[in-house]
Amino acid sequence: MARIIEGPSNWRGPDLVKSTEWIHDWSPAEIAEIEQAFATARSRGKTLETLERDDFPLPTVARCFEMARNQLEKGCGLQLFRGFPYARYSKDDLRLIYWGMGKHIGTARSQSRVGDLLGDVKDFGVQTDSAAGRGYQSNQRLSFHTDTCDVTGLFVLHVAKSGGLSKLASSVAVRNEIARRRPDLLEVLYQPFTWSWNRQEGPDQKPYYQQPVFSECDGHFCCRFVELQIKNAQAFPEVPRFTPAQIEAQALVSELTNSEEFNFSMMFQPGDLQLVNNHICFHSRTAFEDWPEEDRKRHLLRMWLSMPNSRPLSPQMATIYQDQRAGAVRGGFPSRTGKHVFNTYVMTD
Repeated sequence: MARIIEGPSNWRGPDLVKSTEWIHDWSPAEIAEIEQAFATARSRGKTLETLERDDFPLPTVARCFEMARNQLEKGCGLQLFRGFPYARYSKDDLRLIYWGMGKHIGTARSQSRVGDLLGDVKDFGVQTDSAAGRGYQSNQRLSFHTDTCDVTGLFVLHVAKSGGLSKLASSVAVRNEIARRRPDLLEVLYQPFTWSWNRQEGPDQKPYYQQPVFSECDGHFCCRFVELQIKNAQAFPEVPRFTPAQIEAQALVSELTNSEEFNFSMMFQPGDLQLVNNHICFHSRTAFEDWPEEDRKRHLLRMWLSMPNSRPLSPQMATIYQDQRAGAVRGGFPSRTGKHVFNTYVMTD
């Protein structure tokens, strides 16, 4: 277990800052193809609810997304597409454009119990430390974490007046450093922790479940870490209290991810499309101050994507990833309403 995992997913922040392998600037021809695909979808009367992949034809750009899938799964786990001319389009148009591109990247999964497939990352005034708090609905600093899906996609519409930097770190590199420093704590992280559903559970489910932070299957590593959801489970009296080793292990993960030796920051630009493999990368965000004008406020569109070339997962991940086979459609929080929506529902306590 204490072996070192080698390969391109084992990177440190300063290395990625110097690299451009994970960044693709859209060419004029690629932009024209995306715009033509949007025009085709509109001419067919397609909406977010009715759009299919063939309604948004991307014969050349689809190859860019194929390259991105390979980079996400077999490379560093990150991909950034930059330079889309967002200012030409309304927000509603951009939602359809992003949804159309997403059809060529993976399969969108529900992001909450209300079935939102296309989420709005925006400050709705939600407190992240509440029992049902979701960090993407606040302007607060977000700690390093992973989302509940193979890949998170963020399409940037507007950036904040100040702050709101995207921060990224390799969970493989963090795991390797723990193997070097504290193999005893590495073993703890491969053992189950109790997690809170944060009110995403079904009507017949307990409000908590067990899952490790680190796991492996057939030589493929997976990390899932949302520190607040692990801590929130301690509110249930029947849940075992943290052991000293579990406390120390979580603290070490946080210490390493917050170290500039392991993470790096990037400032989004409107029109950016960022893709992150949650199994091998952590992400976070700095706090931000927004613009007073509503139409200028920081606004990103988010998709949680299941990927056709995803890795196999351990059976220990079965609560969240019901199908652990490579390439399976999986992840997300199941809709508890039986419906899907294309905007963010603001959850309250």
